[in-house]
Amino acid sequence: MYEISMIKIRAPSRLHLTLIDLNAEMGRVDGGIGITLASPCLKIFAEKADSIEVFGKPGLSKKIENAALAILPEGKGIRIQIKEDFPDHVGFGSGTQAALSAATAVNELYNLGKSVTELALAANRGTTSGVGVAAFEKGGFLLDGGHRFREKNTFSHDVKGVPPGLLLSRFEFPDWPLVIAVPNGNGVHDEEEVDIFKKVCPIPLAEVREVSHLILMQLLPALLEKDPESFGRAINRLQRVGFKKRELALQPFSQEILTHLQALGCYGAGMSSFGPLVYGLPKNLREASKIRIEVQKLLEKSAGGLVFVTKARNRGAEISYEEEDPELFSFRKKPASQKV
Repeated sequence: MYEISMIKIRAPSRLHLTLIDLNAEMGRVDGGIGITLASPCLKIFAEKADSIEVFGKPGLSKKIENAALAILPEGKGIRIQIKEDFPDHVGFGSGTQAALSAATAVNELYNLGKSVTELALAANRGTTSGVGVAAFEKGGFLLDGGHRFREKNTFSHDVKGVPPGLLLSRFEFPDWPLVIAVPNGNGVHDEEEVDIFKKVCPIPLAEVREVSHLILMQLLPALLEKDPESFGRAINRLQRVGFKKRELALQPFSQEILTHLQALGCYGAGMSSFGPLVYGLPKNLREASKIRIEVQKLLEKSAGGLVFVTKARNRGAEISYEEEDPELFSFRKKPASQKV
């Protein structure tokens, strides 16, 4: 058996469409839905070292370092290079992907045999939504059932020792194009995010019921029936109710982009997480290209930013590793959900 000399991990970004229940009267809290994206992605290279060294984007580097520390065996180290990244605090879910990539690298290099859920718990990820953890592990369209409120007992993510939200269902997402608009700027995060949860929660039960009804009786059937028009209508309605309504109110320019995407012919448009990232579901790739150009013009008139077209990714993170053999280097790939 050869010793693993280097781990290469490619982790996907994701859209977080909405949280479901921030009322908790039924005994559970959080829950959410999301879509794993084909691009952009986070790519890291990792190898054993005498200490912890992380090279790359400062914000992500700290998250990677903390996650590695949480799982590293005593006296062991790791060297990690960030080869590709995507913006943090905009709605792509970079923090969870960075933390899980680092924890997975340690898990693989030192043959710890931990599951993705165990790694997420150690790195304190998924304490509000389990969508990012499930995107790393499985990809696709994800439905998260949240947490037992007596175990979490808060509406905020500011909590430790809570496992990721319970994954209820995972579906293949159709081959639909997605227009992604990322205006310059950041979404709400850290202490400001904690304050927002304190300010607006609990969400009225009637709104939670409406969100649940929309997901169960319109959005999920449209997904399984491959009906983008009905799926888009559900996305549009989700922007006007529940916690998503409160998130969107914090990003007036994202609201403007969203309205512009709808006016340009998208079946639906919404904001991911706290934004400012906005996504649209166009009718086809040709329309997606036209819409991208028009939305880019809108961004350039304001704070600037980037607009691109992508699709969903129906698999999770990819892990490649080299085995140290004096005569042969062999590459193997496996899904993130498989234990070492």
